[in-house]
Amino acid sequence: MLQEFLDWAYARHTNTLSWYIRPLFVLPLAYFAWRRSWKGIALTIVALLSSMFWFPPPERIDPQVQAFLDMEKELILSIGDLSPLYLLSVLAVVGSLTALCLAFWRRSLGWGLIIINLMALLKVAWSIGEGGDSGRAVLLPAMVGLVLCDLAIIWIARRLHLPISLRRPRGS
Repeated sequence: MLQEFLDWAYARHTNTLSWYIRPLFVLPLAYFAWRRSWKGIALTIVALLSSMFWFPPPERIDPQVQAFLDMEKELILSIGDLSPLYLLSVLAVVGSLTALCLAFWRRSLGWGLIIINLMALLKVAWSIGEGGDSGRAVLLPAMVGLVLCDLAIIWIARRLHLPISLRRPRGS
């Protein structure tokens, strides 16, 4: 039964629409961290993790996407090996999400933007480094998400007259 669910989820993960929306979860994550809402952060993480199978399987799968997902699947299935690179990858994901939440929790838009940009750039670098040419499939969704998140945060900051600084605002 678990294998059936994994096959069902994996087929939906090949739909690149989920690749485009996943980076946008940075926005509610930043919002809930800013509001210091543990419940909001937790719900956003659950939504982020489940978003890979929100969309139906595509009619046609781009061969580059398929090759990249096959590489990711093989990496995930080698979890029993617990190689240093695998552990570093897991720590990087958890650490970057924690750093993102911490930056916005501490009300630092500048650090938040830096972390968002680093997360996207490191995701692309890791994808190409691990997946070779197939890793390039991640490039467009990651960059679209990065630009949209940056623009949304900058726009909100300007509307609310919040400084985009590396320093924590006074009184927060």
